[in-house]
Amino acid sequence: MKIAVSGATGFIGRHVAAELERCGVRATLLARDPERLGAVPHDIVTCDIHADDPEGAFERAGRPDVLLHLAWGGLPHYDALHHVERERPAQYRWLKAMAQGGLRRFVVAGTCFEYGLQSGPLHEGLDSRPVNAYGHAKDALRRELDLLRRQQPFGLTWARIFYLWGDGQASSSLWPALRAAAQRGDATFPMSGGEQLRDYLPVETAAAYLVALARSASDHGIVNVCSGQPASVRALVEGWIRAQGWTIMPARGHHPYPAYEPMAFWGDDSKLQR
Repeated sequence: MKIAVSGATGFIGRHVAAELERCGVRATLLARDPERLGAVPHDIVTCDIHADDPEGAFERAGRPDVLLHLAWGGLPHYDALHHVERERPAQYRWLKAMAQGGLRRFVVAGTCFEYGLQSGPLHEGLDSRPVNAYGHAKDALRRELDLLRRQQPFGLTWARIFYLWGDGQASSSLWPALRAAAQRGDATFPMSGGEQLRDYLPVETAAAYLVALARSASDHGIVNVCSGQPASVRALVEGWIRAQGWTIMPARGHHPYPAYEPMAFWGDDSKLQR
C-alpha cells in the first residue's frame, strides 16, 4: 500500500512519519518546506496547497493508494477568519484535484471543535455544531467532500481529533507552556481554574491510530481519535508536574475559561477501538 502524508512537518505529521517508519512503511511525505523534515527514510515531495496548481497533484504525490491529510494553516488561532475565507477553499480545491486525479481513499484530520458546545461524552452520531472558525471550516470541508464523492467516488475516513500533547507542539499550548515555565525556574504556572474536563491523548498514540486508519482498507466515516477518558485540566497539569519532578506550582484562575468550549466534554472512543 502506497501512503502519502500531507502536512508532514507539522506537530502531528512528524509523529506520523516516525510511526510509519516504526511500522516499516516507506511513505511519501508532502511538505511546503521539506528541509524541516531532515533525514527521514521516506520519499519527500515539495507541496504547497495554497501556491501550487492543483492540476496534477495526484501524480506529483506519487499516485498513492491513500492520503493521510494533516495539512492545515492558521493554527492555533481558532477564531481567525483565515480558516473559512482562505484555508477551507484551498484545501477543497487541492483534495478535489487529488480525487479527480485518481486517489481512491482519504483519511482527513478533523477536530473535536466540530461538536461545538455539546457536553461529553461525544459520539460520532451527534450533529456537528461548531462555534469557532476552525471547527466551522473543518466541518464545511467534510460536508463538501461528502458531496464530491457522490460524483467522484472515493473512500473517506474523517478522523475527528481531540486534544493532543507532546514534543513539537505550538509553544502556546498547555504542555509546552508548562514545560518552558518549569525549565525557566518559574515559581508558578498561570492557568485557568482547571476544573474543565477534557480528553487528552499523547501525540504518539494519536499518530499510531491515524496510521492504523490509513493502513485499513475500509471507509470508516467519522471516527473520534481520543482517549475516551475525561480528565480535569487541573489533574493533567498536576500529573505532569509530579511525573517530571518539577517544583513549579499551578496558579489557578489566572486565565478565563475559553468561550468556545463547554466545561465538560470528551470523546467516545468505542468506534475507534472497534
